[in-house]
Amino acid sequence: MEAESIQSIQPLLEQADQWGEVLLLLPLLVALEAVLSADNAIALAAIARGLEDPARQRQALNLGLGLALVFRLGLIVAARWVLNFWPLQLAAAGYLLWLSGSHLVLVFSNPAEDSSAEGQDPDPAQPAPSPQGSLHHAGLGSVVLTLALTDLAFSLDSVAAAVAVTDRLVLVMAGGVIGVIALRLTAELFIRWLAVYQHLETAGYLAVGLVGIRLLLRLGLPQVVPPEWLLLLLVAGLFAWGFSVRQVPVDQPPVP
Repeated sequence: MEAESIQSIQPLLEQADQWGEVLLLLPLLVALEAVLSADNAIALAAIARGLEDPARQRQALNLGLGLALVFRLGLIVAARWVLNFWPLQLAAAGYLLWLSGSHLVLVFSNPAEDSSAEGQDPDPAQPAPSPQGSLHHAGLGSVVLTLALTDLAFSLDSVAAAVAVTDRLVLVMAGGVIGVIALRLTAELFIRWLAVYQHLETAGYLAVGLVGIRLLLRLGLPQVVPPEWLLLLLVAGLFAWGFSVRQVPVDQPPVP
């Protein structure tokens, strides 16, 4: 979602009194966080899922998003400078594209994963595929840092939108805190869904790639940045595809 898309409501917000502004703006900022964080949540869920042990997954999400909250609050405080600092935006775009690309390369280069997902018995001579990508064997510290950096890269959009709504630093920070809490709950929900829906993880990483491409276009070719409605339609289509097919247990034949 572009920051410019919510500037049309600024005159209404400027006329609100202090308490009225709080009551109006805080839910709006939280809603912005929720809308902008759907692809973020699935990426964080896929990263944490690489630890396999549910207790370690929850620990990684708690620590990673705790560190992410510190990063996000720092980004909010320095928003006027950071959001105009192109090297940071370039680094965020490159990181998101790397995250998306590394998963997609793994998926398309591992036919064993596709055969098992379709309900076929995997070759016992072949090692079990790793649905969690390159972080499948990573340690807790590596996963925690990856979670925090991933949220920071995604936060450039949500912070830009929040700052466009209001210049009240306390409100923006409160919205960021509530957004991270909601993200923590949503990511754990997505961990369960990733084990149920066959294409959901790949759909999430494709959405991550779209965010990276948009950030890159803003820097190099701002005149060709796709409109917000088109991006939202693409992401909605990816998530519809992601939820379209359930996993088939290996011991259960696929329905003809």
